[in-house]
Amino acid sequence: MNIYFEAFKIFFKIGAFTIGGGYAMVPLIENEIVDKRHWLGREDFVDLLAISQSAPGILAVNISIFIGYRLKGVPGSIVTALGTVLPSFLIILAIALFFHNFKDNAVVEKIFKGIRPAVVALIAAPTFSMAKSAKITRANVWIPIVSALLIWLLGFSPIWIIIASGIGGYLYGRLRRPS
Repeated sequence: MNIYFEAFKIFFKIGAFTIGGGYAMVPLIENEIVDKRHWLGREDFVDLLAISQSAPGILAVNISIFIGYRLKGVPGSIVTALGTVLPSFLIILAIALFFHNFKDNAVVEKIFKGIRPAVVALIAAPTFSMAKSAKITRANVWIPIVSALLIWLLGFSPIWIIIASGIGGYLYGRLRRPS
């Protein structure tokens, strides 16, 4: 099968049936790209995920672009990005066309309330998977916890946390390396 068509189909399917945004898509993308098709190694996937999180824009689109680029350059990135974005575009278009018909429907409201716990689980799963891949242990688990608390409780800008983490990681790497 043509890799372009297969990549488009994978990202279209994930984009169409994943509720909860980019983080909910991560384990599905990882399963398809790393585990099933072996197009990327796990370390490469984690690296692309880190870059995708650092880049401006939507995580799901960023990761699809980077994976597509890694597979087939610019044409691959276009195909995977279209596969990711097209389902959402079509769904939003359909909702916009027919929203007035079901906006006050109690059944629809209950369906969305029922979906919320599943979305939380879909977002939590890649968090633990990424922590494992990033080799977060009991010795260094304090770093993401302190970072989250600084942002959440004290209102620190995530930009300063990222800059401090980058500097800290650089210094740690320089000090740990034998001269």
